[in-house]
Amino acid sequence: MVDPLMDETEGFGAPATVRFEVAGRSPEDAVRDLGGLYGGDHWVARPTDGAFDYRYTALGDTEVTIRRAQLRGSLHGSVPTGGDHVVAWIGAGSAEVERLGERYPLPRETPVLLPPDHEYTFWTTDHDLRLVHLDREFVRRVAATRTEAAEQPLQFDDRRQPDSETARRWQGALTALARSLRVGGPESTAWYAAKAMAAEVFLDAFPPQHDHLPAVLGHPRNSRLRAAVQYVHDHAADAVTVAELSEASGLSVRSVQESFRRVFDVSPLTYLRQVRLDRVRADLLELDAQAGTVGDVARRWGFAHLGRFSASYVERFGEYPKQTLRR
Repeated sequence: MVDPLMDETEGFGAPATVRFEVAGRSPEDAVRDLGGLYGGDHWVARPTDGAFDYRYTALGDTEVTIRRAQLRGSLHGSVPTGGDHVVAWIGAGSAEVERLGERYPLPRETPVLLPPDHEYTFWTTDHDLRLVHLDREFVRRVAATRTEAAEQPLQFDDRRQPDSETARRWQGALTALARSLRVGGPESTAWYAAKAMAAEVFLDAFPPQHDHLPAVLGHPRNSRLRAAVQYVHDHAADAVTVAELSEASGLSVRSVQESFRRVFDVSPLTYLRQVRLDRVRADLLELDAQAGTVGDVARRWGFAHLGRFSASYVERFGEYPKQTLRR
């Protein structure tokens, strides 16, 4: 096994080189090595046919790394939020993910975004994964050159499946990344161009969304409710009232309340609180722990009573806001 190496000698302000490999034949070593890379909890590895081995390699820099994860056996565990954006390409084996109570298989031979903003649990068997890790701040800087909206925290739909043309472009980006590393290394001009292109394709494959409205709102019968929900998302920091939602949607006050109950099983104001909590979490994940406080972010999104806010946050995300800030 080779210890992870991050070479910070490239010069002030330059991203550090990332280069490491871990490998072995013991399930216990796999849990230690692979779980340690992702800060995961309760990882379990087992042989599937009497044999077990694993190999994980990474090369690039702290903005983008290309990685390959191979394992003969099964692997199961949980991954916390707050790390890089990770796009996986499953070449062999099987993988499933569960997040927010939903469990689903990951498709093979297509770019898959692993859940970026929620803790998730995974199961894999005899896998061969090509992974690209993209630093969140690097992606935000690239996105800022495309739209002013990128100044806000970026959110992505990890259930989105890119079309065949975008999947082909992602394969091309992977090829360009690997070639630039092979020819010039992570300090070369070719590498810088290749990783910028990879970020561009990533943003095309998984377009950032400040708030992804639930798909159920696309049904014609929910068109007026959609207007009310959009109003909530557009004015989440304001003192929104049910009367305002009624005016925005053309529904009566009673119909607004009944529609939220019918579709989301919560009141309009509970839905507003959930959106605010999501906004707080997104801000905390982007915030430098030394540059701001939880209270400042909470108040920005309309939470005046910090004790009740903290309790609601724990109920929704399973951790205290200070824990999110320290990620």
